Amino acid sequence: MKGMTDQPADSTSTPLEDYALLSDLHTGPLVSRDGSIDWLCFPRFDSPSVFAALLGGPEDGRWKVSAVDGEVVARRYLPRTFVLETVWRTPTGTMVVTDFLPSSDRQADVVRRVTCTKGHVEVEHDLRIRFDYARSMPWTRRVDLRGTAKEGLLSVAGPNALLLAGPLLHPHADQQVEPQEGMEDRHDASPKGHPDDYQGAVSDRLTGIFPLAEGETLDWVLTWHPSHRYPPVPVEHAHALEKTIAWWREWSAEVEVHSRHDDLVLRSLMVLRALTHEATGGIVAAATTSLPEDFGGVRNWDYRFTWLRDAALTIETLIRHDFTEGALHWRDWLLRAVAGDPDDLQIMYGVAGERELPEFELPHLSGYEGSRPVRTGNGAAKQYQADVVGEVMLALAALRDAGIDEDEYSWGLQKNLLRFVERNWDRKDHGIWEMRGEPAFFVHGRAMMWAALNEGIRAVEEHGLDGRVDRWRDLRERLGEEILQHGYNEELGSFTQTYGTTEVDASLLQLTHTGFVTYDDPRMLGTVARIEQDLMDDSGLLRRYRTESGLDGLPGGEYPFLICSFWLVEQYARSGRLEEARTLLDRLTGFATDLGLYSEEYNAGAGRLAGNFPQAFSHLGFIHAVDAVEEASGKQRLSERDRRPSHG
Repeated sequence: MKGMTDQPADSTSTPLEDYALLSDLHTGPLVSRDGSIDWLCFPRFDSPSVFAALLGGPEDGRWKVSAVDGEVVARRYLPRTFVLETVWRTPTGTMVVTDFLPSSDRQADVVRRVTCTKGHVEVEHDLRIRFDYARSMPWTRRVDLRGTAKEGLLSVAGPNALLLAGPLLHPHADQQVEPQEGMEDRHDASPKGHPDDYQGAVSDRLTGIFPLAEGETLDWVLTWHPSHRYPPVPVEHAHALEKTIAWWREWSAEVEVHSRHDDLVLRSLMVLRALTHEATGGIVAAATTSLPEDFGGVRNWDYRFTWLRDAALTIETLIRHDFTEGALHWRDWLLRAVAGDPDDLQIMYGVAGERELPEFELPHLSGYEGSRPVRTGNGAAKQYQADVVGEVMLALAALRDAGIDEDEYSWGLQKNLLRFVERNWDRKDHGIWEMRGEPAFFVHGRAMMWAALNEGIRAVEEHGLDGRVDRWRDLRERLGEEILQHGYNEELGSFTQTYGTTEVDASLLQLTHTGFVTYDDPRMLGTVARIEQDLMDDSGLLRRYRTESGLDGLPGGEYPFLICSFWLVEQYARSGRLEEARTLLDRLTGFATDLGLYSEEYNAGAGRLAGNFPQAFSHLGFIHAVDAVEEASGKQRLSERDRRPSHG
């Protein structure tokens, strides 16, 4: 693809396939296959990082736990949990590292438990704390652990503090440790960081090697707290592990899956839960920022916020899998986030509904695969995207259809959203893909406005709610005629990306979701043919649109977005191309990691995942694709049974 390379020649970044997600429903660290936590934001998904090696190198912060002279021979999540288990083998024995974030614990903790299961091993630590996206070096000192007779290490910088409980680490032997001015017993801070001398210093790196014999276990807990408060009491490891396993299994037991992809569908549903803030119900689009859409490129965005679109699609997905209670959690967030004057509606918010998400660059970070700039915040929060109201109205309609009654507040808000549609009738937008070029009338967005009106009409006609139904019918009819006049090209036999152009866009595959056309409508089939012709790359995956058209206002290109190919699976399955749907789905299934995680894009040339990770949108697309194939397969089986000759 123009403007892209398969992989930088000097690639040094850990492949995304090697990372596991942990979650306590407040934050989502990434742990590499070789035991390094390279990304961690405390206490919330969108908080500044304390480990940022993912976007630079080890010097930008990490916590690596490994076996001396060892190799990883297996890893897995304990079934139906986000408790990670990694097996190491050395010439003298084996050990298991269990990593997890305690669930429903009002502290912000990472627990790392190491057990020697055979022979004897040595456990090695490399801890480099870098607060505020690697802009602040901590001061570390020994402290008494509350409630115990043991000591821990307290690292402080500005408003943040981290307490490490467990066998003590020490300043790395090769580093220069600078004692703090005014610190008592200054002579106790040895330049070489001898264990018996270390009391308090600006510590660049903490390390330690600990022998373990068969059957022995060591535990470490890293806990964040505001630096102006007393350090918290460390969690009790065994109880926290048992409680966390039970919590995840209880939640996952509520979700129904029914396909040959059961394990991956369940894992995808659990990823949606893992990316959701427990207290607020806001789901972040991904756990990361600035993982590139093109290795070495500039299309690097912060996805640690809640898009209305993602939240709405999550509601629909959970309803389809019989988890209405979970869907209500997301609905409550939606209602709070968009409450107030509908003219202030945004496309995304912070996880608690924050409106201000200013975009900044972090020039001191070298970026994943050298992809710069590294960004925090997201300027697209102030964009107008015409599809958002339709996405929300479709999701809330799905709840109504599932038997959840509206109250005065929720239905009143939806009527306000329809007024927002009317007030923005002639307003161009930036589209579902958040173009940074000039606004336009995107066909997908106009069709979603049509869908919003349609669901308002259905609410009155089928559920007995009140509303300006005659006005909504008139607007729906006018908008439908407009879309067909300006957004459908008769000569090409295809809907177009924007009014008056000949370009196509993968989001057109979602026109069927709006109800504007059916899957087998000739106009839809013609659009699919154009999308296959113009947007399918040599690997058989779909791009979002032709970046070379210049409409997005950004340099360079990007890899195919996985959700676009999942949409194509759904279209194939529901329009009679079932075998093609199965073939494509099987291929896409192979792009998930060994732990069942998807990122935003896939670089087929290098065989690597790309973009922010794990990506809620990709997991939503996968679930919908599997559902479509299963439903179409069921209809096919029924049809074949009905065609069998009768023997009566």
